[in-house]
Amino acid sequence: MCCRAFGTATSIIFPFLSINNVSRASSKHSLGIRIFCHQHLLQERKMVKFSKQFEGQLVPEWKEAFVDYWQLKKDLKKIHLLNNKNTDSKTQASTSLANNLLSSIGKFSLLGRQRRDHGVIQVHKRLEASGSKGDLYETELPEQFADTDAAKEFFSCLDRQLNKVNQFYKTKEKEFLERGESLKKQMEILIELKTILQQQQRGRGASAEDSKEDASISCTISCEEDSVKDRTEQEQLQDSCTDELERNDVFFSDSPISDDIGKSTRMKREDGKLRTLSGRIFSYQGKNLRMNIPLTTPSRTFSAISYLVWDDLVNQSSKKCGPERSKLHINKSKLHHAEKMIKGALIELYKGLGYLKTYRHLNMLAFIKNLKKFDKVTGKRVLPIYLKVVESSYFNSSDKVMNLADEVEDLFIKHFAEEDRRKGMKYLRPRQHKESHAVTFFIGLFTGCFIALLAGYIIMAHLTGMYRRQPDSIHMETAYPVLSMFSLLFLHFFLYGCNIFMWRKARINYIFIFELAPTKELKYRDVFLICTTSMTAIVGIIFVHLSLVKKGYPYAQVQAIPGLLLLIFLLLLVCPFDIFYQSSRYRFLRVIRNIILSPLYKVVMLDFFMADQLCSQVPMLRNLEYVACYYITGSYKTQDYGYCLRAKHYRDLAYAVSFLPYYWRAMQCARRWFDEGQTNHLVNLGIYVSAMLAAGAKVAYEKERSIGWLCLVVVMSCGATVYQLYWDFVKDWGLLQLNSKNPWLRNELMLGRKFIYYFSMGLNLILRLAWLQTVLHSSFEHVDYRVTGLFLAALEVIRRGLWNFYRLENEHLNNAGKFRAVKTVPLPFHEVDEED
Repeated sequence: MCCRAFGTATSIIFPFLSINNVSRASSKHSLGIRIFCHQHLLQERKMVKFSKQFEGQLVPEWKEAFVDYWQLKKDLKKIHLLNNKNTDSKTQASTSLANNLLSSIGKFSLLGRQRRDHGVIQVHKRLEASGSKGDLYETELPEQFADTDAAKEFFSCLDRQLNKVNQFYKTKEKEFLERGESLKKQMEILIELKTILQQQQRGRGASAEDSKEDASISCTISCEEDSVKDRTEQEQLQDSCTDELERNDVFFSDSPISDDIGKSTRMKREDGKLRTLSGRIFSYQGKNLRMNIPLTTPSRTFSAISYLVWDDLVNQSSKKCGPERSKLHINKSKLHHAEKMIKGALIELYKGLGYLKTYRHLNMLAFIKNLKKFDKVTGKRVLPIYLKVVESSYFNSSDKVMNLADEVEDLFIKHFAEEDRRKGMKYLRPRQHKESHAVTFFIGLFTGCFIALLAGYIIMAHLTGMYRRQPDSIHMETAYPVLSMFSLLFLHFFLYGCNIFMWRKARINYIFIFELAPTKELKYRDVFLICTTSMTAIVGIIFVHLSLVKKGYPYAQVQAIPGLLLLIFLLLLVCPFDIFYQSSRYRFLRVIRNIILSPLYKVVMLDFFMADQLCSQVPMLRNLEYVACYYITGSYKTQDYGYCLRAKHYRDLAYAVSFLPYYWRAMQCARRWFDEGQTNHLVNLGIYVSAMLAAGAKVAYEKERSIGWLCLVVVMSCGATVYQLYWDFVKDWGLLQLNSKNPWLRNELMLGRKFIYYFSMGLNLILRLAWLQTVLHSSFEHVDYRVTGLFLAALEVIRRGLWNFYRLENEHLNNAGKFRAVKTVPLPFHEVDEED
């Protein structure tokens, strides 16, 4: 625009000026206009760049609390359009060419030092009537703005944004300050208890070193019904360790109140909180405290059950004891768990304080950018005036967050990093690894290799009639199950990589939802590299196996190839060396362990998300069971391919494998109900019970194909499908909300186009009906049933990949609705009121 205006102006100027003057004027003016145009373009680029920077750096869960930068830009565009219309009308009204010439020369000669109207605005600060929202700001416009509704709308929106930012910042600051104070108290208690442990260990001397038992704080507890203070005084006379506890201002007590609460262990639900492994009550600085360790592992769960049984069955007489005493132990393992809990809570608090700093910085920049743009569009100078108000507002002037962050740093480095700042900051500010272009190169390389090998394998299989019905079954009975199993596995993994790409594109914080380490989590490029590399190796080996079979090589040697391939992948999965994404491999193994022992482990999001994935991989698990049976029993040596299908115990094991994922998922629902006490989890458990009943009906129908069993299969499968679809759409995806502004969807949508959600719902419905193939026995003409089974299993995997995106989208929106951006780590020490 600027360059075009310059060309038009010089064409008008030339006829009235001499050649020399024109050359001088044109050179000066061209230089000035080019500078002006360049500055204008830079400003536009900066606006675009900041818009992307703002969107990319804001905390996704707090998006609604940030300045609505895009709405303010829309208001500025309205003002800009109105100014352009006014300028065009004035230009058309001026008919004198000489006036145009003089005005152009005047504008150019100023070189940007144009006269600006210093319209003074007044920003009033008033206190909200309720006092809960603090100070509210309201802008009063001067007369030169009074006629412009767009300016009024802009400043009204600006005031609302400033008030919103202040209120949110104050709320979060208060929350983090309270959390910081409680963590300081927790650290004081932990330090005191650790000091007592160390003093007792030194006092015991050599006898403590020879003992294999955990060193513990132990003291005699009286069961007389006296007050906490009186009983504490009695204990000081009765036990040697109590004198030491008194000197450190730590007292243990067992009052009549604590007789119910601190009875060895109690798994108790309080307002939906996790049931914990609770010790007896002890007194610290005049307050009754109890140590609560969440039952997150089988050892803690078994300990809680054993303590509870022991207390109920063996120690009933302790309630009536007069002279009898009981020992209270807080051992090293409990203190170690408490220390880990406090350490995790400090890391999360520091992360939250960092988010609040980012919140302040980005909002301040957003205000400055919009005010600069307003000054540029209107020619006024309101930036210095309004910016003073923003700078003096609460969110920018309060330094409590900065001070608390420094305190958390010092506390963490002192107690958890051995006063090594570099080591401590690795935990508090983990650095993310930069993505390498080599990864992208190898993805392309292995993708090309995989496509070429797959095409060669398909052509050879077609020419040899391998996939037709009743072929020479050597390859289909040995190598094809391995290929089918790996194909389903890496198809699922590839879709997970696509999910990661879409989650990042839609700004869904999957790292926070899954509680992954930011420095060690797999990027989507890493997932694609693993998939392409693995499938290239698998298809290449299977292709070689097929070639060797057709060339007539000895069966015993050739048939060992698929088994060796599976063994190599299993060895890579458990490889102890720090190669091939060790942290991700071990995280996967831990999640699988948690799933298998799901009633005993505390269930987190990643655990039940992975269990849902296994529910879609039943065909893969059955192939794995078949291949393991084939090689473990030595059938590959005798070429007895049907042994694992004929033997009753192996056939029953195959049916059990089909039930296992649903059983594990049901046990997770039961454990979550036990921990949280929400009946919603019991309703969710019914989904997997109905799936197991439907699967059982299918198994019975496969054994005895009668009309009765067929009807039962149809009824059970229809009921399970309706149940599952309701849970998919309403609970997992959060759709089908009646009062939503988006019909049949929900109010908040991460994807811009609604038809994508409708299409996904329809596709999920169609793919959920894959069980109809069991009833209809549909198959492609002249194609082996195992190929058809692989195709149907792949459809279920694709449905699960689609489900994954919307499941995490709904979880992210739930977190965003509660402004939950950091994890709330439970604290070990809790104060107990005597009324409890």
